[in-house]
Amino acid sequence: MLKGKVAVVTGGSRGIGRAVCLKLAENGADIALIYAGNEEKAQETAREAAAFGVRAQAYRCNVADFAETTAVFKQILTDFGGIHILVNNAGITRDKLLLAMSEEDFDAVVDVNLKGAFNTIKQVYRPFSRQRSGKIINITSVSGLMGNPGQANYAASKAGLVGLTKTVAKELASRGVCCNAVAPGFIETDMTRDFTDNEDLKNSIPLKRFGKPEEIAQLVLFLASDASNYITGEVIRCDGGMAM
Repeated sequence: MLKGKVAVVTGGSRGIGRAVCLKLAENGADIALIYAGNEEKAQETAREAAAFGVRAQAYRCNVADFAETTAVFKQILTDFGGIHILVNNAGITRDKLLLAMSEEDFDAVVDVNLKGAFNTIKQVYRPFSRQRSGKIINITSVSGLMGNPGQANYAASKAGLVGLTKTVAKELASRGVCCNAVAPGFIETDMTRDFTDNEDLKNSIPLKRFGKPEEIAQLVLFLASDASNYITGEVIRCDGGMAM
């Protein structure tokens, strides 16, 4: 399905990012995996992706740093010869009620989750325009659609990602480039580990369960493939009905 395509996945070492890397690799894409800190997990995911017979390489990068992001994407273009798919999955949380939230807490989350996506999209904007094709998939959150107490920074960053997605979609549509967003609900990852036994939270979800990273990865695969060539500017929830 994706043979001959190169996919860059930020936050690709664990959780949703790892599942996306493996799903795209399983379907033929070469993988450039960007991670921030855990090299062991990143290299492990790269090895698992390469087991599907594709090229896979991990790159350390703080996507909130524009110069660092520019240098890493330049290296990826040199190593792989091109980029066809960008998945912006890198994200952090620093949850507190707004009253207790510091400026540093707010800035750090917005810098990674929102500015990080701006930084990476800047790197593919011209190449995608020149090749008149490309898929950009931004991982937002139902928190960005609904708001969530204790997540003013996270919800704001994810809501901003929705606006960024729609704007980029309009700017690049004439060049044959599609930009969409996926809005997960509660997914079984390290980020939600503290909530997995919360029965009240599960019962608030119409499907009565948390989602699996692989279920998000399946949706990303669809948006990365030619099957979605007439879809752009969309925000697709994958949340068990939580935000409907």
